[in-house]
Amino acid sequence: MEMHQLRYFAAVMDEGTFTAAAHRLHVSQSGISTQVAKLELELGQQLFDRSGRHIRLTPVGEAVLPLAKNVLATLEAIKHTAAEFADAVRGRVRLGMIMGCSIPPFLDTVAGLGRTHPGIELSLHEGYSEDLQAQVLAGSLDLALIGYAGDVVPGLEVSVVVDEPVTAVVPTGHPLDRPELRLGDLRDEKILCLSPGTGIRAAYEDSCRRTGLDPRVDIDASSPVTLLRLAERGAGVAVLSASSARGTGLRTVPLTDAATHARLGLVTRRGQHSPAVQLLLTRLLAALRAD
Repeated sequence: MEMHQLRYFAAVMDEGTFTAAAHRLHVSQSGISTQVAKLELELGQQLFDRSGRHIRLTPVGEAVLPLAKNVLATLEAIKHTAAEFADAVRGRVRLGMIMGCSIPPFLDTVAGLGRTHPGIELSLHEGYSEDLQAQVLAGSLDLALIGYAGDVVPGLEVSVVVDEPVTAVVPTGHPLDRPELRLGDLRDEKILCLSPGTGIRAAYEDSCRRTGLDPRVDIDASSPVTLLRLAERGAGVAVLSASSARGTGLRTVPLTDAATHARLGLVTRRGQHSPAVQLLLTRLLAALRAD
């Protein structure tokens, strides 16, 4: 198994087609197809379902993809760590993050960069995901952590770190503390959700519309922690991702008809990045994907 085979496999899924992946990686389409086929042969399993008009991952491919991305992120982290000893990285990084971000690996990485690389000037700006994408595209930010559903703005590259369906979050013993729910089961409850412009809010609203429901929200906030504390106190049912409620003691109940996933990703402009931006991007990917 070769590293470039894993890189080609991941690129095909990131870009959606073999052709787009070949264009991004500056190799021939036949080269990518051949190497992915060799990877499948070595694994003894098909990673892609090629029977339809659009390629899709097989169940094996879905299981292998996050592992492949973790391996690639670790490899990049090793390369950049070694490079740091050979040549100190300097420069300026303008970083954006979603409103109310309290993700420990993200905050730890940002804080740690200043200690290990005093030559990097880091500025941090908080905002809503749609605004952060526009600022990265315009060049006023170099890199941003965003929440989104669907696709990012054309012209941006996104590295996905979380891809989850939305769930209902309730205290233990709540009437909706069940093995699973449907969105319609929430109709008589007060709905707590993140503010407009966030990935979870977009995923919830799109999922409601797909099932013919009004995407009602009674209380919104910029921080998942605020919504979780309100849910603990009986203010309503929080609609968040399962990982948002990890370690709280609250119950996350799957919403089986919530078709649109909430994603968390790091976005940059397409093209080359400065060594300082690339270093922070690599460190954030390794930290967030390992969480």
